[in-house]
Amino acid sequence: MKKILVFVLLLALAFSTIACAAPAAAPAEEAKTEAATEPAAEPAAAVTTYKVGVSIYKFDDNFMTLYRQELESYFKSLETDAVKYDVTIVDGKGDMAEQTNQVDTFLAQGVDVLIINLVQSSSAATITDKAKAAGVPVVYINREPSADDMKAWDKICYVGADARQSGTYQGEIIASLPNKGDQNGDGVVSYVMIMGDPENVDAQYRTEFSIKALTDAGIKVEELFKQRGDWAQEKGQELAANALAQFGDKIDVIFCNNDGMALGAYQAIVAAGRTVGKDIYLVGVDALPECVQMVKDGTMTGTVLNDHIGQSHTAVDAAVKYIMGETVDTYLWVDYQKVS
Repeated sequence: MKKILVFVLLLALAFSTIACAAPAAAPAEEAKTEAATEPAAEPAAAVTTYKVGVSIYKFDDNFMTLYRQELESYFKSLETDAVKYDVTIVDGKGDMAEQTNQVDTFLAQGVDVLIINLVQSSSAATITDKAKAAGVPVVYINREPSADDMKAWDKICYVGADARQSGTYQGEIIASLPNKGDQNGDGVVSYVMIMGDPENVDAQYRTEFSIKALTDAGIKVEELFKQRGDWAQEKGQELAANALAQFGDKIDVIFCNNDGMALGAYQAIVAAGRTVGKDIYLVGVDALPECVQMVKDGTMTGTVLNDHIGQSHTAVDAAVKYIMGETVDTYLWVDYQKVS
């Protein structure tokens, strides 16, 4: 009887131990269940990087410095977690052969699109042929290729402003003066023309249409001096100094195809003892910040806004459309604005 009682007690103790131990296993079971029901972590989003090759005709050009800085900044602003732009900007150094080599390098590196500020407009055909063979679209900026060159392929476009408009605005600024630009009162506006590069379409149109605006307004004109300044400030100063030394008080107006040369011309005007707004007038193109301030101060007669922000953004937008396989208009124009 005692043995039976002991056996029953032992059996009861065993069941009690099992019952007490069983709940301890529950958390582990629950953990397994929770782990099984938790969603798996999402994989990191894939990043696509597009390569953009940019060649600027030369880095020390005042206007194109502003342009390329805004170009790079705007590309950066368009990036997302999934899309990046690897933008390489190189200096053409004013050398057509150098720029052509840069294009070859970009194409060998597998860029997705080219943005080219031509050293010479005449080199557009060569660059387009190379890009077409590689299947890489081209956005030409600031220096317009010829109409025939723009017909060579349906994946090239030009972003810029109509230089005829800028020249017209220069002439209208002078024609709107109380004396219509005839500061010495002899009935004729005698002028000096400092051109950029005569082979450049912008230089040709600014030179032609600035004077046409005067003659269209019924103003008699006389060209005293016209030479190329290659868009450079120091050249503008040199040419203006030569003209002032040669023609003196007979000069009514100095027209410059860009503000860089106008800044140089202003230095020559001061050195010659002349005063802008009093006995001579000075106009440029680009509306560089320092020139806009000079217009406000009365030390420059006027300039024409060449909108580097609008143009650079339009160029980037066109490049992105090409990358995405979209169609782009052949010509994308951004208007000039008078500053006087």
